[in-house]
Amino acid sequence: MRPTLLVLPGLDGTDVFFRPFLEALPASVQASFVDLPADGAYRYEELVDVVRRRIADMPPLYVFASSFSGPLAIMLAEAEPQKVRGLILAATFVRSPRPRLGWLRFAMVTPIIWAVRAARRMPVWLLTPRTDPIRLAKAETWSRVPARALAARARAIIGVDVRDRLRACAQPVLCLAYEDDEVVRREHVEEIVRQRAATELVWLPGSHLGMYEHPDRVAAEVVRFISGLES
Repeated sequence: MRPTLLVLPGLDGTDVFFRPFLEALPASVQASFVDLPADGAYRYEELVDVVRRRIADMPPLYVFASSFSGPLAIMLAEAEPQKVRGLILAATFVRSPRPRLGWLRFAMVTPIIWAVRAARRMPVWLLTPRTDPIRLAKAETWSRVPARALAARARAIIGVDVRDRLRACAQPVLCLAYEDDEVVRREHVEEIVRQRAATELVWLPGSHLGMYEHPDRVAAEVVRFISGLES
């Protein structure tokens, strides 16, 4: 039976920026992507239940979690120790990457997030061709994901802390970090390794969207990690 890889998304909750990575995976790996709900479940504790229901009828699996979903994967591994065989944590964190901004939690509301998104769209629309892949991908996420969902997930990040869960994690862990990531910086990566010394750390080229920019490199590391555990 082919090993199953469950893929959990970043803050936007969609597969848009994961498609090149999913296409780069070989047929020897059966990938299953989980879109995060746009309504109803935003907190990590709620999302764990959503994912557990999704995998209820699936065989034991490996979890690839990017950015926002890193803490979710760690919580899932704790809740499903027999189901989750290994974790690949990519460009992610175990507690808020900006802990000093906790006092801004009140500002993570729909109107402000909407305004921030509008401001970020301007350079994309003005400085990139209409056919630019990044422009098209961002346009799709903006059309699919409401500002209220982004605001709620941003508030969830501010309050998350899964350091204790990671220290207790019994499953093998691979941490993928991108050399030019300005969202999850080096200190956040080092904290993952510090909390769990047995974590394997691999640096890859790319920004925070390394799985989109260098899908073959990311896929190769994922396959290598899974193959080593399957052999």
